[in-house]
Amino acid sequence: MIDVTYNEKKDTRSGFGDGLTELGRTNPNVVALCADLIGSLKMDDFIKENPERFVQVGIAEANMMGIAAGLTIGGKIPFTGTFANFSTGRVYDQIRQSIAYSDKNVKICASHAGLTLGEDGATHQILEDIGLMKMLPGMTVINPCDYNQTKAATIAIAEHHGPVYLRFGRPAVPVFTSPEQDFEIGKGVMIHEGIDVTIVATGHLVWEAMLAVNELEKEGISAELINIHTIKPLDEEIILNSVRKTGKVVTCEEHNKFGGLGESVARLLTEKYPVKQAFVATNDTFGESGTPAELMKKYGLDSTDIVNKVKGLMM
Repeated sequence: MIDVTYNEKKDTRSGFGDGLTELGRTNPNVVALCADLIGSLKMDDFIKENPERFVQVGIAEANMMGIAAGLTIGGKIPFTGTFANFSTGRVYDQIRQSIAYSDKNVKICASHAGLTLGEDGATHQILEDIGLMKMLPGMTVINPCDYNQTKAATIAIAEHHGPVYLRFGRPAVPVFTSPEQDFEIGKGVMIHEGIDVTIVATGHLVWEAMLAVNELEKEGISAELINIHTIKPLDEEIILNSVRKTGKVVTCEEHNKFGGLGESVARLLTEKYPVKQAFVATNDTFGESGTPAELMKKYGLDSTDIVNKVKGLMM
């Protein structure tokens, strides 16, 4: 069984804000830009401590990406901040042309991703962003699972040269990873070993997958659980080693099944080790207004859905 006790819930966006604040104290080249969402991105402390290293662009996200690209020419490491929908879909051309094409060292930091933005509804939620960003050549895509991992990822990407898309969320979720963790870009984390099925999860779905593993164990199913915080580059070794043992895999993500983690895993397995696969993801749909818990349940993204997908593979 996995220990699913925790001491507190915190939003992953606060992990980003605290990581950025720490970078402000340790790396003089880190600068921040925001598109009129300072509070939502938890950038307040960085700004208080480093007012000369912050640019409030306003509701002009495309300009923000262009400014960020330009700042890299002078050796700065810009961290842009706005909602995931506005960090990707609204500014895709600017990211492609000004950042990815020329390999600019911009860190695109995107809050309120997925369905769990909740009551703001479909126009502000986004379930296509991982697909959009992972298709850009040279773009690193990271989707951490809790406050501690988001903070560690924020600090780690400052040392990585090249464009990065860092995705995180709005709601408070259990904090269950170590505050002292060594975050390594491109390296998955083995949470629990098993022999019957591999569960590969990312972001908020890691916690749901942990709950599912325990439910499955009660029913005599031994599930191996891997936390894939970096979707690109994908840790192929940890996934292949697991599925060679279990012979089946369920991928779990708060994203459309088209273009996300599940498709990356499917491509890998098709090329190197085909096995049965099931997908826990949204099914070619936009979201709607509702509480995060209601939406996760309605769109099939909670621990019960993971358990059911595993059972379906076992038949």
